[in-house]
Amino acid sequence: MTRPTFKAVSRMQGNNQAVKDGTVKPASFDFDWEEVPVLVKAFRRMVRGLEFDISEMALTTYICAREHGVKFTALPIFLVRGFHHAAIFKNSKAGITHPKDLEGKKVGVNRGYTVTTGVWARGILQDEYGVDLDKITWVLSGDEHVADYRPPANAVPVEEGRTLEEMLDSGELAGAVGTLDHPLLEPMIPDAAGAGMAALKTHGVFPINHLVVVRDDVLAANPHIAAETFEAFAESKRRYVEALKAGRIAEPTAIDKLHTHVMEVMADPLPYGVEPNRPTLEKLIGHALAQGIITKPVEVDSLFAESTLGLTG
Repeated sequence: MTRPTFKAVSRMQGNNQAVKDGTVKPASFDFDWEEVPVLVKAFRRMVRGLEFDISEMALTTYICAREHGVKFTALPIFLVRGFHHAAIFKNSKAGITHPKDLEGKKVGVNRGYTVTTGVWARGILQDEYGVDLDKITWVLSGDEHVADYRPPANAVPVEEGRTLEEMLDSGELAGAVGTLDHPLLEPMIPDAAGAGMAALKTHGVFPINHLVVVRDDVLAANPHIAAETFEAFAESKRRYVEALKAGRIAEPTAIDKLHTHVMEVMADPLPYGVEPNRPTLEKLIGHALAQGIITKPVEVDSLFAESTLGLTG
């Protein structure tokens, strides 16, 4: 009997390799993988057109999209995590010596205001360095995946015909957050990796960037796929973590090395499931509310398919 298939997208990496190459399969269906080289384009296609049945998705984009009525629901499969101290930069021409010096100035933002890395980075500035985010004008280089979202008044698009690079050259931008490559940008936090690990040891938070979502109509017609998808991804991740611990990855990537480093603090650097990640999810929701990504508080459990709330892996 032919197994049903569901159109899916997820970028290949160590923790999902076994599920993407078919070594690990869900119990009753198969994934029909579409490769999208620039993953953020898949996020936009999913948010604006619901083009996939199952999709990797940026966490903050998901939370924002849910508030705006996009019909998909998350599974607590947290594919991508990372520290974001290294995503905070100062303009070497701006005379910045401390993160609080950014107050009263303009700071560039790679892509949109709701990009998850930017939300975590701004949270670091606020929580760890006492920066008043409302006293900064955030200059955005792109629009948002959620078309109906409107950022707060102090988050503005770059002027038409101009670029963040030009504004850095002119000294109009005191710094930037996100992934930007410009000769005037210097790390705001000198030992960013060390600061990230110190924050993990102190607060127990290894920031989440991506999870997995399923279209609501697909989930309603096939309620079993939520738990089956979770178990397949969790088994793939378990195999990856075992390989990391055993030193069986011949050519570890920078991400593999980060996960190995995090294992000095967390036995599993990539825990799946709501409960093991509740403090991290609550922290991100708090940042999203404070930064104007969402307008009202969200309960963690309400974000995830009910059949997955008790699952861990």
